[in-house]
Amino acid sequence: MSVTAPKTHASWLDPRWEVAAYWAFAVYAAIVILVARGDDAIWAAWAVPAYGVAAVMVSRPRSRTWGIALLTAAFAVGAPLLLMLAQGDLAAGMAVIERSATLLVRDGTPYLPAHQLSSWLAYDPYLPAMALFGLPSASGLQGAPGDPRVWLVLVTVAALAAGLGVLLPHSVRRCADCRRDLLRATAFAVACPVLALNLAVTTTDPPVLALMLLALSLISYPERVVPAAAALGLACAMKPTAWLAIPVLAAMVRSRDGTRSAVVFTGTALAFVTAATLPAVIASPVAMVQNTVLFPLDLARHLTPAASLTPGDLLARLGTAGHTIAVALLLIAGLAVAVSLIVRPPRDLRAATWRLAIGLALMFALGPAERFGYFIYPLGLAGWLLLTRRQPAAGSGARGLWFLVRGEQQQPPDVEVHEDQHGEQHGLRAEQVRPADDRQHRDDHVDRDGRPVCGGAEPVPRRGSSHQVAPDRAADPEDGEG
Repeated sequence: MSVTAPKTHASWLDPRWEVAAYWAFAVYAAIVILVARGDDAIWAAWAVPAYGVAAVMVSRPRSRTWGIALLTAAFAVGAPLLLMLAQGDLAAGMAVIERSATLLVRDGTPYLPAHQLSSWLAYDPYLPAMALFGLPSASGLQGAPGDPRVWLVLVTVAALAAGLGVLLPHSVRRCADCRRDLLRATAFAVACPVLALNLAVTTTDPPVLALMLLALSLISYPERVVPAAAALGLACAMKPTAWLAIPVLAAMVRSRDGTRSAVVFTGTALAFVTAATLPAVIASPVAMVQNTVLFPLDLARHLTPAASLTPGDLLARLGTAGHTIAVALLLIAGLAVAVSLIVRPPRDLRAATWRLAIGLALMFALGPAERFGYFIYPLGLAGWLLLTRRQPAAGSGARGLWFLVRGEQQQPPDVEVHEDQHGEQHGLRAEQVRPADDRQHRDDHVDRDGRPVCGGAEPVPRRGSSHQVAPDRAADPEDGEG
């Protein structure tokens, strides 16, 4: 008879991979110093030494990697952000959010009417939910509590931590290793240049991406389809850049869980989008179309200054014909993604995430008025897949968001929870605590150290024991990649 140890967590980050990543981050930040100006250069000046010191410290034996990650995030994001907050000047996007929140409270719509659209700064290309970040300022709060940049950063970090926490195998309240892993992974993700630069200079994309990643974590559990759809619906109610995730994940859910679950997921996500946008549509449908459709597509009276060297932008610079070709290519790319979802739908979450990243990359490359900053989405999705590649799949002992908050341990239906004398909970499957044949079993008990013992078998060893045990995944071949 074989005895299988309960599922234990593995750290997201391998130290060697982490060192290489920090050096790569430092090289990227050094390039930004050479080619960029303004706020981007300020961020890079703080980030280069932060990444370099982190790479050296992590390579040392027995280093506290979670503490290093926290300090790196503090210097690569927190320090330049505080410096820019002290300067007091709001970037164009943050000024738009503050104004839209004031208009939303006063007029019921965050958009100015057509006769007041006197320049490109008068337009609001965001969807109504983005104005939520400006409500503290609209309610009269001054300084940092009323600054939309502070709330954008806080929501981003909270959503990232929640998304990573969903994938932990144990309660963060009871497992010190899980707490350290959560701090380390969250800080590493925040310190990654893809997010760090956008958080330090405060663009509107990080909270949308973070909510999308939270939805990916939740939807890895079939029973978490509704909260996943809620998180994604909120992201979609902020910016259209998240819209493609709805059909991609719906196709994956239909392939994995059936049509009913896909309908529930899609309906919940669309309900959130509708609830957030319908009041603005009713209040002034023309203004919403001019701000959120015509302006981003360069079809409004005043053109967006967003520019880059993407194929779509280069085509749009050729005039009306080039702009038409760019829009046509964008539509073709969207149609190609839609056809791929019908012909060959993604069958698991990793395949769906790659499909989403590739689709977004194509759309941002071919759009007539896109900017390089939008590539935070495909790069962030790819980074999320790399960061979480070592985590257990859904149904293998990992926990849902509600259990993370309450500090409880979620186990699959066929798992019995045993608590030892130290208060630690261990989930053991039926085949782990009973022999596989039909012979008479002896009652399970625990030894003097509080470890569960299976009949006449050897006790299940704690992590770090020299005993060799079979991995939990071997006991459940039905578990697949989440």
